[in-house]
Amino acid sequence: METITSAQNPKIKKLLALQQKSSERRKEGLFVVEGQRELMHCINAGLEVDTVFLCPEICDSASDWQGGNVRPDCRVYEVSRAIYDKIAYRGGTEGIMAEVRTRHLSLSDLHLSEHPLIVVLESVEKPGNLGAILRSADASGADAVIVCDPLTDLYNPNLIRSSIGAIFSVPCVACSSDECITYLKEHGIQILTAQLQDSHLYYDIDMKCSTAIIMGTESTGLTDIWRKAADAHIRIPMLGQLDSLNVSVSAAILLFEAVRQRS
Repeated sequence: METITSAQNPKIKKLLALQQKSSERRKEGLFVVEGQRELMHCINAGLEVDTVFLCPEICDSASDWQGGNVRPDCRVYEVSRAIYDKIAYRGGTEGIMAEVRTRHLSLSDLHLSEHPLIVVLESVEKPGNLGAILRSADASGADAVIVCDPLTDLYNPNLIRSSIGAIFSVPCVACSSDECITYLKEHGIQILTAQLQDSHLYYDIDMKCSTAIIMGTESTGLTDIWRKAADAHIRIPMLGQLDSLNVSVSAAILLFEAVRQRS
């Protein structure tokens, strides 16, 4: 096992570039996963680990990392504590990072349950919000999260970090709104748009059938293409002076209403 002690090592420079630049991630077909828990979710989801970086001062590779779960040709490097502190995106990540092969799912790759529950996000640009929504989707047993006309990179380190691995446990597809609407209608999935105008209280709408909950950005909401495609418009009652919730909070409320109705 090679030990890396210099920040000028080409492998370290490549790792930092993958962390910092979406263009580099697209070019190399790789992204970075940091932390034992996130890496195990990644491996369990069947993604291919290309390279692992271990810091022996933090991570006991014999007990903390299940190296047998990756393919035999995975490259493993040890790094010094000083190097790990330089490349670590956050603290408390057990001294392990990995470069992983990207996997891009399409709508045709989704395997839906009998009465699927899907979250659709239109132009949600903040990785932290998307990561939090993925966690709620995982917790509620949603079949998929579909990101339409995405303004964020699905392999952004902030998204992976905020999702705590849910980006790997919940199928996540990026596509256009037109493609998504066609898919939902072809599969008989009702479209519920979250909006204030011309809407019903969310708990008055039947979500026991196949359902897609559509969320837009907090600043502009959904575009007309979704409003027109909707089977119903739903809203969360607002009793204070503000007229909107954080999109991730709204998604959690609506997802768990579907869970309540289906229980």
